Amino acid sequence: KNKINPQHISWHRLRRRSPSVLFCSPQQEPYTVSRGSELEGYCIDLISELSKELGFKYKLSLVKDNRYGAMDASGTWSGMIGEVIRGEADLAVAPLTLTAVREAHVDMSTPFMQTGISFLLRRDSASEESSFSLLSPFSTDMWVGILVAFLLTGLCIFLVGRISPTEWAEPDREEHSFTLLHSFWYITGALTLQGAGPHPKAPSGRLISAIWWLFAVLLLACYFGNFSSMLQSNSKHVSIKTFEDLANQDVMDYGTVEAGSTKSFFKNSNNPVYRRIYEHMERKKSYVSSMEEGVRLAQGGNFAFIGEAVSLDLAVARHCKLSRSEEAIAMRAYSIAAPLGSPLVKNLTMAILKLSESGELTYLRQKWWASSCVAVDGAHTSEALRPHDLRDLFLLLGLGLGVGLLLALLELVSRARNQKSCCSVMTSELSRRFGSKGESAEQDDSDKSKA
Repeated sequence: KNKINPQHISWHRLRRRSPSVLFCSPQQEPYTVSRGSELEGYCIDLISELSKELGFKYKLSLVKDNRYGAMDASGTWSGMIGEVIRGEADLAVAPLTLTAVREAHVDMSTPFMQTGISFLLRRDSASEESSFSLLSPFSTDMWVGILVAFLLTGLCIFLVGRISPTEWAEPDREEHSFTLLHSFWYITGALTLQGAGPHPKAPSGRLISAIWWLFAVLLLACYFGNFSSMLQSNSKHVSIKTFEDLANQDVMDYGTVEAGSTKSFFKNSNNPVYRRIYEHMERKKSYVSSMEEGVRLAQGGNFAFIGEAVSLDLAVARHCKLSRSEEAIAMRAYSIAAPLGSPLVKNLTMAILKLSESGELTYLRQKWWASSCVAVDGAHTSEALRPHDLRDLFLLLGLGLGVGLLLALLELVSRARNQKSCCSVMTSELSRRFGSKGESAEQDDSDKSKA
C-alpha cells in the first residue's frame, strides 16, 4: 500500500453523516475524521482516478504541520515536502506548486493544473466607480412607492374636501378650495417644507395633512442622510483591477500567506510594482496564517488577499460577495511530489496526461469549482434605500389616509342624522358634492319655473 499524504486544501471537503458539507481551507487546523466519514474533493478524485489507471492501492493521511513545504535556514524541510523527503509518505497530492528548489529535493510529476497569482476582494471594491446622481439615495422601487403615496394622498385630500361638511357646507353656493389640482399642489408644498394655502378646516383634512407632513419630514431626513453617506463613500471609493492599482492605492490593505511560494515570488521579484507590494506587506506585517483567514479578511471589505488563482476561484464560488481580479501573474503549475528516484513518478506522469487528454481533469475542475451563487454576477450592490427599509413610514401614511377618510364620512353622517331620512339626505349631500354645479343650478331654475 502506498501512503498518500494530501494537504487538506480548499477543494477538499469533509462529508459527515449529516447532509451539511464543510469546506476546508489550506493550512487550517486538521480535522479529525470520525468513523463512517471520508475525505472527498478534487485531489481525492484525482488520486482515485490515478489508482484505477495504474492499479495501486493507497492510504490517506493529513500532513501534520498543515504546511505545503518550505526549507528553513538549516536546510530542513517542513510540511508535505519534508514528510516525502523523510519517507513518511510516498506521495504528496495537493495544490503543490512546482518550483526549482522543490524539484531539486523531490521528484514531481507533470502538472495536473495550471494557475497563477491573483488577488481577492469584495465586489464593491473591485467594481468601477459609478456616477452619482440625485436619484441614487432611493432605489427605483422606492421612487415608485413615493409616487403612489403622493397620488393617493392628493386624492384623499380632494375627497375629504368634497365630503366633509366643514369644508363645503353649501355645495351650490360656495366655491370649493380643494380642487384636485390644488390638492396636489398643497401636498407638494409640504414636500418642500413650504406652505401652500388655504389649509384644510375640517378635522379629517387636518389629520391627513399632519400625517403627510410627518411622512414628508421623515422621508426628506432619510433622503439627505443617505445622500450624505453616499457622497462620502463615493469620494473614498477606489477601483482596483490590477496589481498596479493595488500598489498605487493606500485605502485598502493587502497581504498573502506568510509561509508560501506566493510570498517568495514577491520577495524575489525585480518588478518595481511587485517590489512595492512586498515592501508594503513587510512594513504593515499584513501576512495571514492561512487562506481561511485571508478570505475572511477580504469579506470584511477593507483587505485584498493575494493567492493562487484556482484557490481564489473556489472562494469566489462559495462566497458570493467576493470577486477575483482578472489579472493573473507568475503562471505556475500544481504537481504530485514523490521521493527522489521513485518509480511512481513516470507512471503518474503518463496517467495524468491520459486523464487530461480524455477530458477527465476538465470534468473534475468543473465539478468542484461549480459556483453556488445564483445570478450574482449581474447583480449590482447598491446602498440605495428600498421600500422595505421604510415600510413603517408607508404603513403610517396609509393608516392616516384611511382614518381621515373615515372621519370625513362620520362628519357627513353626523350632519345627515339631524334630518328625517338619514340615508336619503346623505345620498343627496354626496350627489351635490360630486355632481356638477352647473347641472344643479339648471335643475333649481327648472323647479322654480314649474313652481
